[in-house]
Amino acid sequence: MQIRGAPLIGIAGAYGLALAAAAGEDIRAAAAELRSTRPTAVNLSWALDRCLSAVEGRAGTDSVRERLTAEASAIHEEDIAANHRIGDYGAHLLGNANDVLTHCNAGALATGGYGTALGVIRTAHADGRVQRVYVDETRPLLQGSRLTAWELERDGIACAVIVDSAAGSYMRRGEIDAVITGADRITANGDVANKIGTYSLAVLAHENKIPFYVAAPTSTVDLSLSSGEDIPIEQRSPDELTHLGSRRLIPERKGVVADNPAFDVTPNRYVTAIITENGVARPPYIESLQGVCTREVPVRG
Repeated sequence: MQIRGAPLIGIAGAYGLALAAAAGEDIRAAAAELRSTRPTAVNLSWALDRCLSAVEGRAGTDSVRERLTAEASAIHEEDIAANHRIGDYGAHLLGNANDVLTHCNAGALATGGYGTALGVIRTAHADGRVQRVYVDETRPLLQGSRLTAWELERDGIACAVIVDSAAGSYMRRGEIDAVITGADRITANGDVANKIGTYSLAVLAHENKIPFYVAAPTSTVDLSLSSGEDIPIEQRSPDELTHLGSRRLIPERKGVVADNPAFDVTPNRYVTAIITENGVARPPYIESLQGVCTREVPVRG
C-alpha cells in the first residue's frame, strides 16, 4: 500500500468536509468553498478529491458522514506515518550537518503531528546529527519564531531565531551547513512553492554552496503543472503588513499600499533534493518526481 501524507491543510479540509456532512450540508458545495480558501496548497485539493471519491455513489446521510469521517482519519494517520518516513530519509541525507536553517513552520503544528522539514530535523537530532537550528522568524506572521521555535524548545533542540534578512550573513560566515524547508506545491519539473522568503534562501544557499533541501509528501507534488509559473499564489490581507494588532505601522496616505503574497516559487535549479515519504528525488526532477510518486525508482538517500 502506498502511504501518502497530507499536511495540516489537507487534513483540516478532510475533517471539514466530514463536519459539513454531519451538518447536512451539500458536500460538493462545501468542498468547493474549502478548496477556494488556499489556492497555492495543493494538499487541500488532493485531500478533498480523495474524500469525494470515497463517497462516490453512496446514498444516505449517515453512510456519507461515516465514510468521510473514516477517510479523514485515514488521511491523518497516513500523514504521520509519511512524515516519519520523510524524517528517516532526510536525516540520512543531512549526513553530518550540525547547524541547519529552516523557514516558516513545517513541524507537528503544520502536519498530522510530526512534521516534514522539522520531522527531518527531529530525526537527525535524535541520531546525533543536528545540534542547532537557525529559525527564520518568517515575516509577517512570524510562524518561525512563534511556532517552530516553540516546537524545537519542547523537543530540547537548541535553536536561534534570526530575522529573515540575516540568513545570508550567517551563510557567508559558514555558520549554516544546510537549509531545509517544507513546500505547499511542487510542480513536475521540481519548482517549489513555499512560504514567501524561501526563494531568497535558496539563492543565498546556492551562492554559498550550501545544500538546499525540500521535505514534502508526494501529495504536495502536482504533476499536472509543468512549472512553477503555473502555480496560483495566494494573496493575503494587507493588514498583516500595515498593522501590528490594532496599531497601524505604515503611513495612511494615498500612494502608500501593502502587497502581501503568502508564497513564492523557487526554481528547481536551486533545489539540491526533494525528500518524500517514498524516497529522495534529485535532478532531473521530471524523471525522479514521477518515480517517487509511483514508487518506481529505488529508494535511496
